[in-house]
Amino acid sequence: MSKEKQQTIEAITNMEEDFARWYTDVIMKAELADYSPIKGFMVIRPYGFAIWENIKNAYDKRFKETGHENMYFPLLIPESLLQKEAEHVEGFAPEVAWVTHGGNNELTERYCIRPTSETIICSMYAKWLHTWRQLPFLYNQWCNVVRWEKTTRPFLRTSEFLWQEGHTLHETEEEAQAETMQMLEIYCQVAEENLAVPMVVGQKSEKEKFAGAQATYTMEALMHDGQALQSGTSHNLGRHFTKAFDIMYTNRQGEREYPYHASWGVSTRLIGAVIMVHGDNSGLMLPPKIAPIQVIVVPIAQHKEGVLDHAYALKDTLKDIRVKIDDSDAYSPGWKFSQWEMKGVPLRIEIGPKDIQNEKCVFVRRDTGEKFDVSLKDAAQTAQDTLKDIQENMLARATKMRDEKTQIAHSIEEMVQKLKTNPGFIKAMWCGSRECEDKLKELTGTSIRCIPFAQEDIGSDKCICCGENTSQMVYLARAY
Repeated sequence: MSKEKQQTIEAITNMEEDFARWYTDVIMKAELADYSPIKGFMVIRPYGFAIWENIKNAYDKRFKETGHENMYFPLLIPESLLQKEAEHVEGFAPEVAWVTHGGNNELTERYCIRPTSETIICSMYAKWLHTWRQLPFLYNQWCNVVRWEKTTRPFLRTSEFLWQEGHTLHETEEEAQAETMQMLEIYCQVAEENLAVPMVVGQKSEKEKFAGAQATYTMEALMHDGQALQSGTSHNLGRHFTKAFDIMYTNRQGEREYPYHASWGVSTRLIGAVIMVHGDNSGLMLPPKIAPIQVIVVPIAQHKEGVLDHAYALKDTLKDIRVKIDDSDAYSPGWKFSQWEMKGVPLRIEIGPKDIQNEKCVFVRRDTGEKFDVSLKDAAQTAQDTLKDIQENMLARATKMRDEKTQIAHSIEEMVQKLKTNPGFIKAMWCGSRECEDKLKELTGTSIRCIPFAQEDIGSDKCICCGENTSQMVYLARAY
């Protein structure tokens, strides 16, 4: 191991020794984000924001392909609007930040900084919707929200975060349910195809569902340390909000009726998932589809005649690839190798005088460390093929990790033991009672992550907690 690489790795805590510290080290060293003067409010740095833009663009493209349009709603919500849906306000009240003054003057009504936008959006939908011919409403907004969290960690749980929230209105309950399922499917497609993060999908329990929802559906990822991360949710809100906000329209029969409402959201939390699913003790590892830089070209002995010219000529052949040349003369090639590995760039290309003489360059994969020679004339096509293979390999490897950390348990004692030796998902039977759900949390520290759509026979028909007969299998895990 080179001295430069050793120094870079030493700057990052070993993930097996302290996963939480490793996670923070990677974020700071890779310059994804930084702490601001306000607790829980992070600064997303350019490299981290570029990752978010690539995730955002992938989702936004699919939203628009399915007929959704983007809008923007106000940051501030009057308290009177928030109070209109009792279950909703109760769910968010502990996390709300309030604006009480405008300049030096106390406001006659408090405004909350949006923790989510159902209330302000529904107040506008009530003004806009008149007839069934306007439906469906298929609108989304990309924005920030504030939830005053007690315990914060960059990307995973911050008091302010970036996200999108879609809010759609439909004529029938079936259409609203179809929308809810369609958006969850889109979430999973991008997570798996672009982020290379495999998901378990299903319905949330009554305890875990969104405040005010008829049903909440989720995609759950498993991190390297065996903890789950709720990575995106889609909600069938029924008519709860449309009735609370008096959203009505004239239906096909000429009668006044309430529409059905769906909402769905993903956030910058997905960056945390990418870090914790793919990263290693060398730092970040990014799937090519969301990497700000897909290929880093490092010239060797760049002071020698023709090296930089050949490096830039090589760069010009790499069409449709996000490529950068590190031509800084302040650092050695070894330092650059370690730095770009730590920043997770999927593919490194080295080119020096001997390579030029032999009309070749050297490819180094971030995911496997594999190093191989490629002729300069084949470099462009080989780069495309290699990036495709890296993307596929990262998903396959993450899926293998998740599957190896997914176990079956038939008793609480067995569950506790399995979580101790191999933390991860536990598949178990659950009777559906809140009492058993609370007891499982108390005794094991886990929560029901979802009731999966793909139910399977795990060799039992008894609730893991109370022993009652049940046909419902659930995924449990400790979670972020």
